[in-house]
Amino acid sequence: MDPMDPMDTPTQTADAPPRTLRPSPAEQKRAARGATRPGDRIFLGLSRGSGILLLVIMAAIAVFLTYRAALALSKDDANFLTAFEWNTGLVPPKFGIAVLAFGTVVSSIIAMVIAVPIAVAIALFLTHYAPRRLSGPIAYVIDLLAAVPSIVYGLWGALILVPHMNGLFGWLDDYLGWTGVFSWDQGPPRSMLTVGVLLAIMILPIITNVSREVFRQVPRTHEEAALALGATRWEVVRMAVLPFGRSGVISASMLGLGRALGETMAVATVLSPDFDLHASLLNSGGGTFAQNIASKFSEATEFGRDALIASGLVLFVITLLVNGAARAIIARRKEYSGAHA
Repeated sequence: MDPMDPMDTPTQTADAPPRTLRPSPAEQKRAARGATRPGDRIFLGLSRGSGILLLVIMAAIAVFLTYRAALALSKDDANFLTAFEWNTGLVPPKFGIAVLAFGTVVSSIIAMVIAVPIAVAIALFLTHYAPRRLSGPIAYVIDLLAAVPSIVYGLWGALILVPHMNGLFGWLDDYLGWTGVFSWDQGPPRSMLTVGVLLAIMILPIITNVSREVFRQVPRTHEEAALALGATRWEVVRMAVLPFGRSGVISASMLGLGRALGETMAVATVLSPDFDLHASLLNSGGGTFAQNIASKFSEATEFGRDALIASGLVLFVITLLVNGAARAIIARRKEYSGAHA
């Protein structure tokens, strides 16, 4: 038999079963998902169910907040988004979130401006500058700070931070007191600057830990290539480490911002329940969304609770928008990096 003669090659008869040279499309999909065994299929079902359950819980929270907020807004004669006054006991009731939004956003911005540069610097020091015998204990202390309850930070802020803020930053009130951020006119310096500093201390361990893990993932070959070209250690960090970890730092910052936006007990402890944010200008009560809800919810009437839930809905939307913007920035940077790889 001539192996080169096509007539001599074996052919498939009509009665012979067809030979399957490749798996079926369904088998290929299962193999791609890793669901070819019973254990894999069970794990796939549990993972999918967990994701669906999370979406259902988020939708249920949104529906609840929207329903209770609609009940309150139907009886509000003032503009909910721009009014300064919060007094649900009046007839008709008046409540607005302008000052609460101002306090929440300003305190979070102050916290981010202080915490992010320091956290990134600490993460770079631990991963690229500090010796191992020093970086280990510092990282351990940072992990402990991340586990401290918020009420402990609040007590420390009320007893230690607040009395010393006037001496350190009291001069700001002379020039910027009109903004309502540095005002000390109400006795102890329970200003938004104090809240921002406290929030910065609280979110610092979160941003540091995540940034540190991101910087550890930088390919060693990138750093060695930069060193081989004669770059200094700072140039290696600037050209190889920071560009690689930029999306991770953004994610870490958004995690810290999420905690700063929703922090309740620490802010409520530092700010007295009747804290008035620059009363001479805004004539309002409350500092942040979370602090206002925590300080007034227990004594509020049924309608007052609906009004507080309406403000909680606004905070819920702000948090979703912030997280969505962060994910969009990260996705865009990944696409840009992939296109220029």
